[in-house]
Amino acid sequence: MYNVHKKIVFFLLLLYITASTHLHAVCFPECRTQKDTVLQPKAEEMAAEDQTVTLDCHYTSTATDVNIFWYKQEGTSRPQFILSRFKGDKGKTEDEFKERFSSTVNSTMKSAPLKIQELQLSDSAVYYCALRPTVTGSKKKEQ
Repeated sequence: MYNVHKKIVFFLLLLYITASTHLHAVCFPECRTQKDTVLQPKAEEMAAEDQTVTLDCHYTSTATDVNIFWYKQEGTSRPQFILSRFKGDKGKTEDEFKERFSSTVNSTMKSAPLKIQELQLSDSAVYYCALRPTVTGSKKKEQ
């Protein structure tokens, strides 16, 4: 059984690489829950393999301090946690993403872009930016 928090605010960003090795990002611009919002301002980003891309994440929140979470979803798999950030660059990054993925919360600009360096074809996925932690597949323990 999957647990889902109703107050999650996120945007959906589809990232894929074409045969010409350009990186494309297509987003569904905005999702809202109560007074918190997350926005992806650009509909598409392009970059070639081995280049760097920055996926924007702008937010508004009633909270003073926010926690930003980035997730990657490949195909029909459940979203995979990439990193979390709060107060600048403090937070956690999963080991497999530490070398090439980074983010910093800018509370003045209300943004937390995800920077992916040295792009690879395996970076093709759906990327989610969330203001709150999202449960991506915890199962209830059998007793």
